[in-house]
Amino acid sequence: MRVPTILVLAGKRDGALDPLAERAGVSHKAVIPVAGKPLISHVLERLEEAWDDAKIIVSIHDPAVLDHVNIVRRLREAGRLDIVEAEAGLVESVERASQTVQWPLLITTGDNALTTVEALHAIAAVGDERQADAVIGVVSSEAIQAAYPYKRKGFYEFKDVAISNCNLFWLRDAGALAAAEPFRRGGQFAKRKGELRRAFGLMNLIRFRFKLDTLDGAMARLSRRFGVRAVAHLFEDGKLAIDVDNQESLEATEALMAADNASV
Repeated sequence: MRVPTILVLAGKRDGALDPLAERAGVSHKAVIPVAGKPLISHVLERLEEAWDDAKIIVSIHDPAVLDHVNIVRRLREAGRLDIVEAEAGLVESVERASQTVQWPLLITTGDNALTTVEALHAIAAVGDERQADAVIGVVSSEAIQAAYPYKRKGFYEFKDVAISNCNLFWLRDAGALAAAEPFRRGGQFAKRKGELRRAFGLMNLIRFRFKLDTLDGAMARLSRRFGVRAVAHLFEDGKLAIDVDNQESLEATEALMAADNASV
């Protein structure tokens, strides 16, 4: 398994102040307190543990907000972490941050506090194992509900499984960025129907709407559309799809962290 460069996306979605950040009195969600430390610290600790020689890049709109984060200072002093200013859009931020990286590139987010070393290693390995250009980590709805009884959680439904993503992505090289094209205007999936149709194609949207494809079948169709081999890797650990996105997921994250600490 090749050691990837790691990109942590920690900017503001659509440039707007996140409600959790506003409530905590900070400008970026990445530094809200979670289980006694800045949110992004949990992510960086797992990345540091996963590889002792991987380069880490943090993309954020205001790099100065990370000045007080201890692990950021330590990794920067060790020459392992760089900070780049985020762009207005998600794909644009990835393109800017990846201009000088050593490939492959593993992408996660600054709110992915429950990611694990095992998951990081798995998604980094599966690209070569499945001869893929791009890999997206996903978890089934059943696994998520088993990990934490969510009241509100959206899922993407296919013929064989309903899934949520884990904010874990692997790209083989710069050419694999074509797989990120659907995210170019509108964050997670463009909300305006015209942009969805432009990105995915009308027939693919119809097939998704009526659950005509399995997850692997849908990925194969999208691979043909974007000219890259993209695959989904289905994790069994439901916690991996719980990022700190709202008050419920913040409470879930802290509860799951406390349970893990109690079992040690």
